[in-house]
Amino acid sequence: MLNEFLTFINKQNLIQPSQKVLLAVSGGMDSVVMCDLFSKAKLNFAIAHCNFGLRGEESNEDEMFVKKLSIKYKVPFYVTTFQTTDFAENEKISTQMAARILRYEWFEKIRTQHQFDYIATAHHQNDVLETVLLNLTKGTGIAGLHGIRVKNGHIIRPVLFAEKESFFDYVVENQIIWREDSSNESNKYQRNLIRNEVVPLLKQINPNLENTIQQTVERITAVEDIFEQEMEMLKKQITWSDSQAIYVNYKAIQTLSQPVIKLAELLKPYNFSYQQSQDIFEAFDKEAGKMFLTPTHTLVKDRTELVITPKNLQAFTSKTIETNNVVVEFGDRMLNIGEFTEIEEDFIVPTAKKVACLDADKIRFPLQLRKWKEGDWFCPLGMNKKKLISDFLIDQKVPLNLKKDVYLLTSNGSIVWVIGFRIDDRFKVTEKTAKICLMEVK
Repeated sequence: MLNEFLTFINKQNLIQPSQKVLLAVSGGMDSVVMCDLFSKAKLNFAIAHCNFGLRGEESNEDEMFVKKLSIKYKVPFYVTTFQTTDFAENEKISTQMAARILRYEWFEKIRTQHQFDYIATAHHQNDVLETVLLNLTKGTGIAGLHGIRVKNGHIIRPVLFAEKESFFDYVVENQIIWREDSSNESNKYQRNLIRNEVVPLLKQINPNLENTIQQTVERITAVEDIFEQEMEMLKKQITWSDSQAIYVNYKAIQTLSQPVIKLAELLKPYNFSYQQSQDIFEAFDKEAGKMFLTPTHTLVKDRTELVITPKNLQAFTSKTIETNNVVVEFGDRMLNIGEFTEIEEDFIVPTAKKVACLDADKIRFPLQLRKWKEGDWFCPLGMNKKKLISDFLIDQKVPLNLKKDVYLLTSNGSIVWVIGFRIDDRFKVTEKTAKICLMEVK
């Protein structure tokens, strides 16, 4: 199996010797075999394990087993625990979907923080078969028929060449221990029902079912590649993004052939279903403000475009800032509060929205960084009267789903800066200002 593994990696051009790979390891047979193959191939890897807390003490024992595996192979080990059931209930999604969303978001976080080139999962040919059948059962587009890709962005499947039987042979031959997930036998999970009941029946018709499906998948993938090239060109023409959101020119979509199919493809990375895409298309001619949700993203039909924002799965809590000359992280942004400096005669106040220039003598520490709430008010720069933040954001034409990510900086209870928009007039630099404080958000 090692030779097949190396041949597959080379043929698919998956990993270069210098690259670092983060292995997603549950402790089950498939991922344990993948670890052993990476070790024997002398590839640079680390192990990541998710404890979903779904099987009580079994889940904790899985975690300990995988940790010992990392010690055995002398590689770094990363682990996290999720409140999977709570997340599934809050988002009104299945436990399996919740686990998938949580683990891939965490894997990507570890990958970027520790500079891994890829995340590797231990999917194999039987998984491809089950995925295609499950997608057909639920209804799917062309993407659902290719099953599981060998490579998808930073995610690779280096053992996708193998059938399940190969893993059994490998662990017997190499005397490898693994953890058996008791939930794999329960048909209450849809994938298990297909694996345990449907596939055996289909194999009575075609004993070579896995290979047949794999050949079909290859042909479908070729057709999908042609479609994706067209979609990539379309994406460049009608979508754009900034640090807060993705924007889609929906009026351009209305002029296309098969607009719903193409809209669904554009929205797929944000977990919108085909039915939702149909509903969104029907809302194009209706008034602005209609909102659509997935477990990971929010979409609002604004005046001229669709505005898509990621959900913050961990709610932001306010932060107290004790002094100047600090950098404060909030959301996916950074607030840099500079030193107080003497104002120079030829100083010009910057006008960029991401920069605040304030009279240092009017600021009182500690400052508070928080999200805005109903009832908040300030005196916008250039005005000498109060204005509700809610009204200010309407004037600024901030899309509904971007309003939730508007942050305030306050001093002694008064709003100093609606970050990224405007400072309060009471804190502006005047001819009487002796010292200034420059703040910048990135």
